[in-house]
Amino acid sequence: MNNKWMNYGGLVLIAVVWGANFGISRLAMESFNPIVFAFLRFGLALPFFFLILKLTEGSVGIPWRIVPKLALIGLVGITLLEITVMYSIKYTTLANASLLNVAPWPIFAALFAPLFVKESITLRLIVGGAISIVGVSLVILGGGEGFSLSSENMLGNAMAFGVSIIGPLFNLSSMSLMKQYSALRVSTWTIAFGSLFMLPLTFGTWGQTDWSALNAGHYLAIGYNVLICTVLAFVLWNACMFKVGATRSNFFRYAVPAAAVIAGYFMFDEKIAFIQMCGAGCMAAGLIWISIERKRRVEPIISATKTGGQML
Repeated sequence: MNNKWMNYGGLVLIAVVWGANFGISRLAMESFNPIVFAFLRFGLALPFFFLILKLTEGSVGIPWRIVPKLALIGLVGITLLEITVMYSIKYTTLANASLLNVAPWPIFAALFAPLFVKESITLRLIVGGAISIVGVSLVILGGGEGFSLSSENMLGNAMAFGVSIIGPLFNLSSMSLMKQYSALRVSTWTIAFGSLFMLPLTFGTWGQTDWSALNAGHYLAIGYNVLICTVLAFVLWNACMFKVGATRSNFFRYAVPAAAVIAGYFMFDEKIAFIQMCGAGCMAAGLIWISIERKRRVEPIISATKTGGQML
């Protein structure tokens, strides 16, 4: 199979994994404090990342000179991003959060990309992206909740929109490091620092969970989040994003709401409207249109070397 299509397939697969997690996490949130659940997701995944890194690359270290950058990426892209996502959902409607989290993300990725890498924005990308935006909007808003500009939702709306700004910066800053280090190494240390910064925020919240009442379903939800949504997803997404390009890759996040709608149908017996099916078809057409364009090689703005720096 053509490597290009394998990379696009990987992006779609991870988008589906993340979309399905909306339903799984909703069930888990009935028993867990949101910040504790997020910390469990990344904290429990961390030993797996280090083990895989050691087995596949022979070492786990990073140069001291990039520690500040990785720490900042972890703080913004793991700690801040995950908490903002959780509380945007808490303070606004699901439709608002989904639309404002997802739809502007690729647009900001395209705007920020020149600050990190050289990526061309072509007519095909603009047309395909526009078609995908229309499609994902129909998928999200076609469910009946609609988009609300009520004053009680303004804080959540602002936080959801903030996610679409923070997320691309996280993607692009990680991608710039992947010119020197593997996606696995970058993901491992980003999550390590993000988990470290998240830990103090869990103090005083562990007692809010009735641990004795947890059942197999709760532990399966944790396992899905740790092994599939984090270990598999972060490494595969970053590796495919590096090959495809940040701007194109982030449009594939539009498959997340479609997968979430399907998860709602199977897990919560939520109805799928005809307009949502039309939106999914429109979104798929836009993504296919983007995929069939030959991508120019991505080069860093400032050339990097693979030497120098003592390893941690």
